[in-house]
Amino acid sequence: MEALIDDITTTGGSENLVFFVRLVGAALFGGLIGLEREMQNHAAGLRTHILVSLAAALFVIVSTEVPDLMPEDSDVLRIDPTRVIQSITEGVAFLAAGIVFFQKGTVKGLTTGAGLWLSGAIGLTIGLGLWTLGIFSSVLGVIVLLVLHRIEVRTRLSRRKTKDNRSGEA
Repeated sequence: MEALIDDITTTGGSENLVFFVRLVGAALFGGLIGLEREMQNHAAGLRTHILVSLAAALFVIVSTEVPDLMPEDSDVLRIDPTRVIQSITEGVAFLAAGIVFFQKGTVKGLTTGAGLWLSGAIGLTIGLGLWTLGIFSSVLGVIVLLVLHRIEVRTRLSRRKTKDNRSGEA
């Protein structure tokens, strides 16, 4: 039992607190993107985006900690951070691609898929401790989703009115 307690408390308390705060931050700021998708009634909403962001943060935190877990004389361990980022990106892209589908001549789910990809990137940046970059990306992503959605809706309505007026003239 003592060995188990030692294993759980191997990393310092302050280091665990940093990891915990990073994971909470990734969930919170990745969740902002999901909240907007949830408000628009899309399949991948709040929970999905939080889980993607949280997973990305967890993967990158674990990958940065692996060298500390290995014996100092170990020559076999070489961590390439770009490969970890590539793996996370590929995994999230796979999930995002699953959301995109073709229906009645139009593509559906593309923005939600892109939102998942962004949530993964937000989790990755916050997991690495790049808070400013992750928070700014999250806020910018929400602005893009909310503001540009309104512009797209207005543009579609004005195009529809123009089309209806033209068809009425014939």
